[in-house]
Amino acid sequence: MLRVDSTKPCQIIYAIARHEYLGYVIEPHIVQLNPNGEFSLTHQRLFSNTAKEFAGCLDETDLRLIKLLEEIEQGNVIKRYYKKPIRPFEFFSKIFNEQLFDTIRPKIEKRMAEALNALKEKEVYLMSKEGYPAERKLHIADEPASVLFHFRRDDTEIRYFPTIKFKGMRIEFMFKNAEVICNHPAWMLLDDTLYYFDKEIEGKKLQPFLNKRYIAIPRSSEQSYFERFVAPLIEKHNVYAEGFTINTEKYDARPVLKPIYVEGGTSQLQLYFKYAGYVFPYGDGRHVSVRIERNGEDYIFHRIKRSTTWEKNKMALLEQLGLKTASSLFQNLEVAGHRDEDADHSFTVFEWLNQHHDELIAEGFEIEQPEGQKRYVFGNSKIDIEVQENNDWFDINAVVYFGPYRIPFIELKNHILNHKKEFVLPSGEIAVIPETWFSQYGNLLHFTEGGNELKLRRHHIGLVNELAEGDMAAVTMTRKLQKLNDFETPDEVPMPEYFAGMLRPYQKAGYNWFHFLKSYHFGGCLADDMGLGKTIQTLALLQKHKEDTEAEGGKATSLLIMPTSLIYNWLNEAKKFAPTLRLMVHTGTFRYKSPEVFKNYDVIVTTYGISRIDIELFKSYFFDYVILDESQNIKNPSSKSYQAVKQLKSRFKLILSGTPVENSVNDLWTQMSFINPGLLGSQQFFLNEFVTPIEKKKDEEKARRLQALIKPFVMRRTKEQVATELPPKTENLFYCQMSEEQGEVYEKVKSEYRNELLKSIEDGSYAKKQIQVLQGLVKLRQIANHPLMIDEEYEGDSGKFENVVHTLSNVLDGGHKVLVFSQFVKQLGIYREHFEKEGIPYVYLDGATQNRGDVVKRFQEDEKTRVFLISIKAGGVGLNLTQADYVFILDPWWNPAVEQQAIDRTHRIGQTKNVFIYKFITKDTVEEKILALQQRKLSVARSLITTEESFIKSLSAEDIKEILG
Repeated sequence: MLRVDSTKPCQIIYAIARHEYLGYVIEPHIVQLNPNGEFSLTHQRLFSNTAKEFAGCLDETDLRLIKLLEEIEQGNVIKRYYKKPIRPFEFFSKIFNEQLFDTIRPKIEKRMAEALNALKEKEVYLMSKEGYPAERKLHIADEPASVLFHFRRDDTEIRYFPTIKFKGMRIEFMFKNAEVICNHPAWMLLDDTLYYFDKEIEGKKLQPFLNKRYIAIPRSSEQSYFERFVAPLIEKHNVYAEGFTINTEKYDARPVLKPIYVEGGTSQLQLYFKYAGYVFPYGDGRHVSVRIERNGEDYIFHRIKRSTTWEKNKMALLEQLGLKTASSLFQNLEVAGHRDEDADHSFTVFEWLNQHHDELIAEGFEIEQPEGQKRYVFGNSKIDIEVQENNDWFDINAVVYFGPYRIPFIELKNHILNHKKEFVLPSGEIAVIPETWFSQYGNLLHFTEGGNELKLRRHHIGLVNELAEGDMAAVTMTRKLQKLNDFETPDEVPMPEYFAGMLRPYQKAGYNWFHFLKSYHFGGCLADDMGLGKTIQTLALLQKHKEDTEAEGGKATSLLIMPTSLIYNWLNEAKKFAPTLRLMVHTGTFRYKSPEVFKNYDVIVTTYGISRIDIELFKSYFFDYVILDESQNIKNPSSKSYQAVKQLKSRFKLILSGTPVENSVNDLWTQMSFINPGLLGSQQFFLNEFVTPIEKKKDEEKARRLQALIKPFVMRRTKEQVATELPPKTENLFYCQMSEEQGEVYEKVKSEYRNELLKSIEDGSYAKKQIQVLQGLVKLRQIANHPLMIDEEYEGDSGKFENVVHTLSNVLDGGHKVLVFSQFVKQLGIYREHFEKEGIPYVYLDGATQNRGDVVKRFQEDEKTRVFLISIKAGGVGLNLTQADYVFILDPWWNPAVEQQAIDRTHRIGQTKNVFIYKFITKDTVEEKILALQQRKLSVARSLITTEESFIKSLSAEDIKEILG
């Protein structure tokens, strides 16, 4: 066979061809033209790869069609359905069968329909039996034809046939050699014209009538014929009937929702539409639905027109309200949104129906009962709560509305506590309790007491507040109660008369809040950041309490428990701010063994350790206040400290702690149970209800709930919150007590030097021995910090070290950065070792450090590195450490100017934070004496002294005697 020559004239045509096995297909061919412009007999089938050669005769549409029709070429069809290489002849004779044809043909037709729609402007021909592509030219009809189906029913049979109309004229197609070349959608070839049809008619509905006038159905099978064939036909097509009736009807529709309850699974909703007495499911895609009615011999077909757009709008509304289709297979609906795997979803749609009930009814929806015996009540659920206050209780009167029914809320108590969702109403109907109520009221009901009434203890005011703020219930409460509710701005209380000092505004607010707690007999926790003055606020309260009690002719004794290291600080602050407060320190081996003496004092000060040992003594006395400082000391419920303080008796309780939660939410339980027993329920309840959900599941809602419960009793201000009220820097002296072993070492060294000194004063050699004296003083200073510095074998502990480490952990828990200065590299070494052991990230700088820039950069920029150890000599120049907001000075310096320089490392341009400076001074040592001397010689020091030697030189023999005294 000759090839078409692309250099000479040629033309593309599309041939409708009948394939022996696959049925009608369409093929693109290129045909060579004769010199006179007519088709020659030379032609070839075009494929994408051969089309390039004839690009001159093709346009975009041709290229698209060639690609499309290639897919239905027999070779490609075979490849798709048979993976091994095989010759077409073999495939069709051995493998191809009826079943395979039914699979392949619809796919071919899909491509043909696409091609036929694109062929309207192209040359289309019929292929001859011998395979010549241009046997007869064909035309494509320029508009769709329509089909009317006829039924004629008489006494014996029903006759069924179609008629076809094109452009308003009926066309004859029976016995005219018409061919259906495509079934779905139908295309028919008749008299060289290709017809297509409206209403998505299928070719097989026309096929029987190409060579037959009608089909007859005997009356005996008419019933099933009507149901299976005629009714679906009427739904989709135009039908004309004689001998039975077809009524086209239009009704107003109503949407209907019906829940499907799936026990232990996810419940769903069915959406139906009721058109008068007819019910149709959503999503069957029918514009018309047909129902058959039979009266004796007569049949009526009700052809109900569906308002499909209106139905879709109803569905869209449901989607807006939060539903979605459960799967592409079923048109059932379920509640959209985030899936909690553990939760029970068998009632979510019931809840959804109740939640949106009024809106649905307003939009015309009907709600139907699910299958089965149970009857549910649908309607909005709400709660009205009235809270009344008695002396120690709140009485809660609460009524629940389920749709039209009113129920006392107390009846739901067991349901809510045991998470039972179905509540049987007196009418026998079932109300579904909303999921949110379980979390919203679970706490409330867990803490209520009283048989048939709901009573709450006074300290559960947080639960009442939460009710009032929530949107679940309408809450009414008395004026007095609203006042109590307003605990964030308590009444102003006048300051005590004999208080020496001023409270900053936030401290005054803390003081007022203490009195709010007192007036309601609540316990409280002052949890201000370190350095904000918890001590001074508490002293103001104790002083005021003393004055008020004495004014009424009474006497009051309070108990203050703290870590040993804090005792001196409390005593110092008390002396400074509340000089008339009588304090008694109950520690040491010679402490009193009977409580008689307590009544002569305003405040008894003791330690956690002693309170454990002397618990019998303490619990026999009724105190006014029991106050725990650093109350995280009792965070472990099984600890002896907690067991002991729990037995103390007092009118009021307070705890102070910068870090009430050190490691776990669980730390709160003991501290809160100490100040307000029962506030957080039992230890086990608190674990299950709060600790586990908050820590394991990061449950925000539970954290909020817990916050609401404790909020009235915890006052916490961070440094950042009160920054505007703070001076740029605040200096605090921290007094530390030596441990017993440390004290012994100190005394031994001190007396050696003292004897030496006294001797030298007597024999006049004092002036020559100044250097020795200096060495002695340095040695004593080292022991005051840690005896390890002079004796590597030392195994005891150091009071100052314990103190610093304790204070430091509080600061780090608050997320702050700290500079730690010492003039002794050895001392810094002890801390380095501690940080290494505890895994605390730090940076270090002394005279030997090479890469100072990197060290500073890491401290300034790395979140995790929050401690900077610096030797004072190395830190003397060019350090800019604005990230730190706490400065620890581990040992006092002879020269205050050097100290100032250290502080200024942090407090300089670029510092936005307020800085707290802590100086750690060991009590009853040279450190304390140096401090006193510094005060006396301040002016001298400022003007003259630059070195330690010159400081020592400026000391008289008397001064030194005093230092070593």
